[in-house]
Amino acid sequence: MKSKYIAPVLLGAGIALTLYSCGSTIPKKAVAVTNFDKAKYLGKWYGIARLDFKYEKGLNNVTAEYSLNDNGTIKVDNKGYDVKKEKWEQSIGKAKFVKEENIGMLKVSFFGPFYAGYNVIAVEENYKYALVAGESLKYMWILSRETTIPESIKADFLIKAREIGFEVSDLVWVEHNKVKTQ
Repeated sequence: MKSKYIAPVLLGAGIALTLYSCGSTIPKKAVAVTNFDKAKYLGKWYGIARLDFKYEKGLNNVTAEYSLNDNGTIKVDNKGYDVKKEKWEQSIGKAKFVKEENIGMLKVSFFGPFYAGYNVIAVEENYKYALVAGESLKYMWILSRETTIPESIKADFLIKAREIGFEVSDLVWVEHNKVKTQ
């Protein structure tokens, strides 16, 4: 009698896992950039600020490099220098667009079938600076093509982030200094 419940429970769990692993969410007040240009976004970005979480905790000299994989997904190569361990950390993953490629709403995976939201919510017209939101108010990054960002862009991004509901006073401002390269 109990065996008749196994299939529906497994099916339900599979659907829940699939929905969870889609990573297609975005904070309520955030809107992904439209007219997004994937080609302009590819390349190397420097982390300027972030809301800290366990995979980036203690890292400086943080970079993210985006390139195309043969299958059309985007290779994500994140690096950072762990000051306490005095060594480089690296994570390589992949990203896919959630909707159309001209909408800056992606999902990224570093661990198999599990994806998390990666939403470009502001980008400067020349693609030199970007504000990125994760799938909730726990994840946010300010990125630049250089190790610095103009105060005016920084101020605009902080205002936008605050309006969405991010706790900008919790931001970790990334140091970029000379260390041995990997």
